[in-house]
Amino acid sequence: MARFDVVSYLREQVAQSQDERPLYRKLQDGLEQAINDELLERGAFMPSERVLSAELGLSRVTVRKAIDELAEKGYLIRRHGSKTEVASRVEKTLSGLSSFSEDIRSRGMEPGTRWLSKEITMPSPSEVMALGISPSEQLVRLERLRLADSTPIAIERAAVLRTFLPSADLVSDSLYDVLEQRNALPKRALQRMRAGVVSPREAELLQCPDGTPIFIVERRCFLEDGRIVEFTETRYNGDRYDFVVEQSA
Repeated sequence: MARFDVVSYLREQVAQSQDERPLYRKLQDGLEQAINDELLERGAFMPSERVLSAELGLSRVTVRKAIDELAEKGYLIRRHGSKTEVASRVEKTLSGLSSFSEDIRSRGMEPGTRWLSKEITMPSPSEVMALGISPSEQLVRLERLRLADSTPIAIERAAVLRTFLPSADLVSDSLYDVLEQRNALPKRALQRMRAGVVSPREAELLQCPDGTPIFIVERRCFLEDGRIVEFTETRYNGDRYDFVVEQSA
């Protein structure tokens, strides 16, 4: 969409008088909605603060605050000396326990899943170690390709104790929805990250070239009483996914 159309859209959002939101919040919400509705395409460059300030009749401080808020949420990318860009990558924060679908929806995209396998099986050595179980104890293993706006983002393999998930067929979409229904929703998690490169199978599934970097995230999830519910290994396409760590003083 041309810049004039975007600015006109934002001008209408800012001019709304039926609520008492601060001007920067109206602009922020308008920009966020424009990105979600694809009026501002992902990867496109934003008009400068000076242009937005002049064309919307707002102060530079107001415009900057709105843009800063959206950059903090991952909608915009700000680089010193460069134009502000509408984020085209997915960012995942490591400071909270959230599902893939929640992460994708928070970025204004539609999550999707393609199941690769569902089975009751014997654990691998890494699953035995992570879950603290016997090698002879069966578990449910779920493997799926995770999508954002129909684009392959990650390959996820989850192992869940049958104590909490007796059948793989119980999960049609969200594993966490099923665990919540069974009073087994994780309350905390320990995550371990490492880097790697895609295998030929992963390159085919993720629709990326051989040798593409991947982020490998292993996550163990616990109930409040300390019991381990789930061990998940997710292999993220490094060209499409960023991880963000929030720290406080």
